[in-house]
Amino acid sequence: MRGLYTRATAALLLLIQTQSVLAKRVVVNWDVGYVNVNRDETIMRRAIGVNGALPIPPVFATKGDTLILNVANSLDETTSVHAHGLFQNGTSYLDGPAMVNQCGIPPGESFSYEYMIDQPGTYWLHGHDHHQNSDGFRAPLIIYDSHNPFDYDEDILLSFEDWYKEEFAERAKITLDPSFPFPPPHGYGHALINGYNGNYTKPIYFHPGKTYRLRLINIGTLRWFQFTLPGHEMRVIEMDGIDIEPQVVEGLDIAPAQRYSVLVTARNSVEFNYRYNATMYASFVPPSNGLEPRVYSGDIIYREGAPFRMHDSNSQTWFANDVDFHSFDGELALPVDRYIKMSIGNNPYHTGQHLDHINNITYSPPKVPTLYTALTMGEVAMTPRVYGPQTGAIVLKHLEVVEVTIHNPNDMPHPLHLHGHAFQIIEYGLAESPFPIPDQFKNTPTRRYSGSPAKRDTMTIPEHQYIKIRFRADNPGVWFMHCHLDVHFIMGMAMVFVEAPDVLQKTMTVPPQMLDFCKRQGTRTWGNAAGNDGYNFGGLPDPPRIVSRPPGTTGHS
Repeated sequence: MRGLYTRATAALLLLIQTQSVLAKRVVVNWDVGYVNVNRDETIMRRAIGVNGALPIPPVFATKGDTLILNVANSLDETTSVHAHGLFQNGTSYLDGPAMVNQCGIPPGESFSYEYMIDQPGTYWLHGHDHHQNSDGFRAPLIIYDSHNPFDYDEDILLSFEDWYKEEFAERAKITLDPSFPFPPPHGYGHALINGYNGNYTKPIYFHPGKTYRLRLINIGTLRWFQFTLPGHEMRVIEMDGIDIEPQVVEGLDIAPAQRYSVLVTARNSVEFNYRYNATMYASFVPPSNGLEPRVYSGDIIYREGAPFRMHDSNSQTWFANDVDFHSFDGELALPVDRYIKMSIGNNPYHTGQHLDHINNITYSPPKVPTLYTALTMGEVAMTPRVYGPQTGAIVLKHLEVVEVTIHNPNDMPHPLHLHGHAFQIIEYGLAESPFPIPDQFKNTPTRRYSGSPAKRDTMTIPEHQYIKIRFRADNPGVWFMHCHLDVHFIMGMAMVFVEAPDVLQKTMTVPPQMLDFCKRQGTRTWGNAAGNDGYNFGGLPDPPRIVSRPPGTTGHS
């Protein structure tokens, strides 16, 4: 089945992915292994699929269900799964990132992720170990609400992803190996829509007067998608799983890991058919005819054989900004208890590499999963230092409201995802910069929320801008924040929030099987980042040292 998922097809998809529903238990069996595929109809390559196939079918559940995801690892390396957007309140050990919340599932072993489903909305599942997400280990997760506040007749899913001829390990090598020039050559991928070549997407059928919910997900790893539906009004009702007040837009600019739902009411006439547009692009890649950007379209069919209504391709489209939206629940901006300032970027290091950083700290995984350090270090767990010199850990007090300002004084945007929370979008503006600001950005306006700020879990920080976000530390656990461009993630643009470790130690117990995974891999399940007592970090490698950037240069990452 190519290119279109509707709620009407959900029952068939459940069978395809060996998903069974027993009362309120939704059981999904995934055997994760290597597959050889030609997804873009250009080149055959090795990828990571489930049950011998790729794409991985979407997973469907309803609020109130328990989702049991049984994962068998048939790879030759460890693996893990992150349910992107689910807060994992009380179950931080199920969040997925390897060496943050767990040790990976060893080859030949199995593990069951048991998710209590209480967040309706549009989410996705993906690998969070060895960057397996980039090689195909990803699938939409749709959670329905039996008491949906919005009225519509049909639910349609459109997932977008970029796909490359090389495995991620090869792209990572040319990025991290100092013997290669930096920045590495730009790769020109292809777009997949609902898992297949975007040029061959199955048509969507509209019926006059009916209203459709289109769920739009970017499950890619490097490129944005701009989505438009000429001839129709789109009303945005959801952003990253969080309902918003309906807002009419002309187009949506969807960064990697972001999701939207829009309501579209079909036209009353069947005189014409229409096409939606999905343009895959990266603003930091120079345009190249036919390669960058790549433009894809899909058919909206009102009547078989009807002509297509053409629209002016040169007209300007207004793409909405996060601060233009308002939260559906009416929550006002949270009063701030603590202010945190960050800056992201890329620097040359003494190793000869160019690496990314948050506040000049290039993330590197510790020798003990950070969650286990928080659980086993007693009062010392309240000090950021115990989590090691390369995790960038910030310890949050229980229930404090933090405002985080993140400056991006660089020539490219970054989509940052915060695990465990949805945050309020407060403000965008011109970034503070140690580099000369290019002329085209010097007049960047300050844009601030009005009314009830919208919430989401993945933010785009535009080039040479800052963003301000707020959230309440009401979810004790360890929560990763990282760039969702996988090449930047592997270069170190990541950090961890350690939330209320004093509360964690009283309330959380890690399943014994997860601890056994660590022990069988020779990884300690207690101690500081090095697996030692106190602040003894013997055994950790020395952090890389930044080499001064030549005067007059600008940020590149």
